[in-house]
Amino acid sequence: MGFAVALAVAAVAGFIALSYEILWYRVISYASWGLPGAFGLLLAAYLFGLAIGSRVAGALCKDKTRAGDTKQLRALAIFTFVANVVAWLVVPAFGLSAKKYDWPPALAAVALAAALLGAILPTVAHFGIKPDDKAGANLSYVYLSNIVGSAAGSLVTGFVFLDLWSLQTIGAIIACVGMVLVAALVAMAEMPPSSRAAGLVALLGVSVVLVKATPSVYDRIWERLLYKESFDEASTRFLDVVETKSGVITVTQDGTVYGGGAYDGRVSTSIRWDRNGIFRAHALGAMHPAPKRVFMIGLATGAWAQVVAHLPHVEKLTVVEINPGYLTLISKYDEVKSLLSNPKVEIVVDDGRRWLNRHPEEKFDAVVMNTTWNWRGHSTNLLSVEFLELVRARLSPGGLFYFNTTSSDDAKMTASTVFPHALRVYNFMAVSDSPFSFDEDRWRATLTSMTIDGAPILPDDDDGRAYLEDLVRYADTVNEPPRDDGLERRESVLARADAAGARVITDDNMVTEWRQVLRFQPPP
Repeated sequence: MGFAVALAVAAVAGFIALSYEILWYRVISYASWGLPGAFGLLLAAYLFGLAIGSRVAGALCKDKTRAGDTKQLRALAIFTFVANVVAWLVVPAFGLSAKKYDWPPALAAVALAAALLGAILPTVAHFGIKPDDKAGANLSYVYLSNIVGSAAGSLVTGFVFLDLWSLQTIGAIIACVGMVLVAALVAMAEMPPSSRAAGLVALLGVSVVLVKATPSVYDRIWERLLYKESFDEASTRFLDVVETKSGVITVTQDGTVYGGGAYDGRVSTSIRWDRNGIFRAHALGAMHPAPKRVFMIGLATGAWAQVVAHLPHVEKLTVVEINPGYLTLISKYDEVKSLLSNPKVEIVVDDGRRWLNRHPEEKFDAVVMNTTWNWRGHSTNLLSVEFLELVRARLSPGGLFYFNTTSSDDAKMTASTVFPHALRVYNFMAVSDSPFSFDEDRWRATLTSMTIDGAPILPDDDDGRAYLEDLVRYADTVNEPPRDDGLERRESVLARADAAGARVITDDNMVTEWRQVLRFQPPP
């Protein structure tokens, strides 16, 4: 193998290896609902595999073959072929594992694939670098070539491919890139012309098989990872799947949305048939007398934004959503798609915390955040003291910050510690620097006057009026002993959170993410 060939093989091998790792992390992140430790476990399996592969490759590098010997290219081609096929099979291995064992056992497949892929670099270095006084420098060049290829794999696959194609398509493309590398090695190998031609034809056939087989082998991978033991070949299929570089959004047949594998609400704005806990969005009207300018972090199904945009007094709603895939999703559902053309609504694709940092001049009467699960990766960015202080700086006098704690005692304590006035509304916390209350009269006025796209939120009949009175009575729960689905004053929230051993969340301690290292979520 010539030195130039060694550089090229090292680069392409790095591209393939890191591209596959991007896909593997996407799969494990979805299966674990974005568990913070999932990446660490994947990386541990990957590095363990690399170490084993490098050690095994050492046994292949003890012969006296001279660098540049093209006879070795055939052996390297066979080895690279096996490594690519095994790596291509890791994604379906996660799907098969989820049915019975959830996702951790599939890390063994990651380790095996990484071992095979990792053995390519030392083998290439052995066969492509002459043992002379330039060996050290040439080794550094081969290693640099591998790093460049690896970085390209991460960037191209992570930022381009994931926005263009589905996981299935990308898996087939990377497999074909691997087959092209194998074909190049075969073409340069020293062997009879007939053997070379037969090898190239066989590789072409294998590439076609891989492309044709990928849709079947990767079939319903997201359903398998979400439903786990409940997955059924005949009936379990998502209604919608939207894949972007920002994540995977899936919708079940009953309209339940899962973002990155985690429950993300339902496409429903009905308060009468409340499948979404949507009354919590309406409750903003009971706590703030006139929320004219509202800022919302997170769009998801669009149901919350649709409700808040139609609250009395709201003149402008600015929504920041990090995943543009939700805009695609919302456009498909009549109940929420008018949100995209509502002149009062501005939707920005960005990170919510970054947007607030970049717009210090903006002030809002209310900031609303239907936060994802408190233990998911990066949730600290939206629950910490530092973030709450950032929101405080963007509130107008009398402004209210209203967000989902997902029942985290840490999040409740943090909010009630930072702000002097607080009220728990079910699993939400409403906090402010100014006194406020859940006003029964405003609550009733909100429920009776509010419409969505011109339709009243409650029917004007006996059933609607009876349900209205049930909702209005919710305001009285603040005077009752604390219950999980009711209202609770700040002092009681702090006392109960302290008794539960809660801690204040900071950017440094990330306590809400790391209270429990492993979590296994039940299927829908």
